[in-house]
Amino acid sequence: MSTPTEHSTPQGREPLDVNDPKLTRFDIVREGARRDDIEIVHYEPQVLPGTKAERRLTRVVAGFFLLTGLAATAFMVIYIAWPWQYEPGRGGDKFYTPLLGFTLGIALLAVGFGILTWGKKLLPKEVSIQDRHEGQVDSEGRTITGQTMLYMADELGVKRRPLLGISLLAGLAPVGAVIAAPLVGGLISQPHKNNQMFTTGFATAEGGERIRLVREDGRPVRPADISAGGQLTVFPGIDHGVSNRHADSPTLLIHLRDSDAQESRRANEKIGHGDYMWGNYAAFSKICTHAGCPASLYEQQTNRLLCPCHQSQFLITDNAKPIFGPASRRLPQLPIEVDSEGFFVAKSDYTETVGPDFWERP
Repeated sequence: MSTPTEHSTPQGREPLDVNDPKLTRFDIVREGARRDDIEIVHYEPQVLPGTKAERRLTRVVAGFFLLTGLAATAFMVIYIAWPWQYEPGRGGDKFYTPLLGFTLGIALLAVGFGILTWGKKLLPKEVSIQDRHEGQVDSEGRTITGQTMLYMADELGVKRRPLLGISLLAGLAPVGAVIAAPLVGGLISQPHKNNQMFTTGFATAEGGERIRLVREDGRPVRPADISAGGQLTVFPGIDHGVSNRHADSPTLLIHLRDSDAQESRRANEKIGHGDYMWGNYAAFSKICTHAGCPASLYEQQTNRLLCPCHQSQFLITDNAKPIFGPASRRLPQLPIEVDSEGFFVAKSDYTETVGPDFWERP
């Protein structure tokens, strides 16, 4: 084990006593570097303390940090107060996600530019050369390490430039709130107001009136309109039922052949959906449960429904169960019957959530 007096340097000179009160902090830092075979060959402040250049750069860095705080605060205000629920037309909800992205992007860019400017313009330039070696750390080594860390803190200039510390705190505190916002967002605003994530255009109208199944042109559908083995895309017979206002409602109405219909009814009975079909007719959501694409390629010979986006396949005669591809959940089935005038109607809304899975789905 070496002692402080046994230290040597690459130049063969005697080491300095790091406990000497006459030494400056930088002297101790340089001595520690030399003991680690590091020679600081160039060390130059970029701006002199107290000069106009330093004050100007300090204001620039502080401005970036304050911009970070303002943008992050704007993010929080928009996240909590801005209308986010979808409404038809050109309402404020259309700007919700873009404004969140814009304010968060400004906050992250500003804090990045602030740190870069601080490091590139305010911190001293240093060039050091080091020879790698192994060695044990003694008490003087620990003293040198501590003084080096304190010196680095001094060089950041927070004590000499309090505006930087205040602006950094003011900028990063709202960023911390932004990180926490999604975790508590559900406690601030109810994400399922009006149950919008779990209802479609087929929900029973006020007064108990059942919704008819209609074509794209609004004409209602009769059983005779679809031949055996055929299918038809239908929509809820309500105002704007065929528009994007009810984009979760497109449904595939299928006329199964007798043997296939019997197989499908048996599969329905196993999961408690025995009354979902009407005769040989079954209706399934057209929205793929993988990524929301339209699953509309029906193979009547195999009773498979294909999604063209990612090649998921659903077996209609087995509750539209996925049998190939990335989809992991079956297509929801719409309970149907025929009304007194002979047109198809929905007995109720879908009893399962339509479309891709999401983490709040029970």
